[in-house]
Amino acid sequence: MSKTCNRGLSASASLLLLALMAGAPGTAWAQRGSTAPAEHANVEPINHLPNPYETVRNWGTLPDARTWGSVSAVNVDIDGIHVWAADRCGANSCVGSDVDPIVKLDPDGNVVQSFGAGLILWPHGMDVDSEGNIWIADARVARGQELERFPEAAGIGSSVMKFSPDGELLLTIGTPGEIGDPPTHLTDPNDVLVAPDGSIFVGEAHGDQFLDEPGPTAIGRISKYAPDGTFIMSFGAWGYEDGQFRAPHSFAMDSQGRLFIADRGNRRIQIFDQEGNHLDTWYQFSRNSGIYIDANDVLYAIDSESDDNYNPGWRKGLRVGSAATGEVWSFTQEHVSARASGMGGTGSMGEGVTADAAGNVIAGEVGPVQGLTKFVPRLTRADDSMPTEAPAGGWGMPFAAGLLVMGGLLALVKVFGGGQPSSA
Repeated sequence: MSKTCNRGLSASASLLLLALMAGAPGTAWAQRGSTAPAEHANVEPINHLPNPYETVRNWGTLPDARTWGSVSAVNVDIDGIHVWAADRCGANSCVGSDVDPIVKLDPDGNVVQSFGAGLILWPHGMDVDSEGNIWIADARVARGQELERFPEAAGIGSSVMKFSPDGELLLTIGTPGEIGDPPTHLTDPNDVLVAPDGSIFVGEAHGDQFLDEPGPTAIGRISKYAPDGTFIMSFGAWGYEDGQFRAPHSFAMDSQGRLFIADRGNRRIQIFDQEGNHLDTWYQFSRNSGIYIDANDVLYAIDSESDDNYNPGWRKGLRVGSAATGEVWSFTQEHVSARASGMGGTGSMGEGVTADAAGNVIAGEVGPVQGLTKFVPRLTRADDSMPTEAPAGGWGMPFAAGLLVMGGLLALVKVFGGGQPSSA
């Protein structure tokens, strides 16, 4: 499923959100944050909302007893049922590996298709377009010792690739193995998104989020391409202000065609139109590594890095809310890990995120735990099975009715609940 809202959720997902919104004593939402630089955003941390999910760690089984490596690229298929993920070849890089990093999983977590061996170095972002093609953002080039051991790695990395559903390479944006500027090159592309009209958006660069001051090579750039890969324009720069970025790490698009960008280094989401005009800035979803918006404008925002150094007061976790209003509905806290997270603390949470037609949320884990995590709605019975085809009218039809009821419940909560509940 594309990150541009081609499918909705099933009725079970609507029940989940109905229950969440109807539970007024435990429900909260936050207003939009200040448009000042992230360091000065006056937003109370949102760490204590209801958690509507059961966490299923180590979801998905790779073939040949392969062990999962780091995963940040994950997206649901256009059927709303299968899930695509890009494994970093059992490690945190595919340099020197001969395994297929791109895998397609069925609802039980079994791999039904794989491809991409030898073509991808560091899969970081993913989209599935309206035709079912898989797009991969390969976010770095090989480094010194890697090139010494595996000189063939010089020809891969720092590019965006379009694959057919059966794994044929159809298009490459950038020059694999080289960094630079559009139109001929890319520098460590984080993510890729294909809009409904076929326009392609690419965000660069990855490591510059840790800079305090812009160096001569600092990049915070969004580039737009035509459906055939022809360069159209770039916008943005490294920095703290609206329209600037410190690592545009993940993309999503809502039903209005607005482009949501997880500006991770600045601990916020920025919203743009498709011509690069800044529309809004939100801080209430925390310091996100991954974002996903479904066809009903439900926003899934996953935070894998917050700690007292990088985002004081905020916890790693999954926050779910409304892309239409900016309200935050739920919070699922990080997993407990005996091994310290690379960003501080001992908790771990996914970096990439998507949601299927049944309302399950699937996260790609980079570390300290790796592989995939599935967040299953608590209202889903154990004997519920995934549908094999969309209902008449598409997945969005049953959920749309649920949203109407949910809106009424929300209004009642506001009227009888004595105003806006606490946001933390």
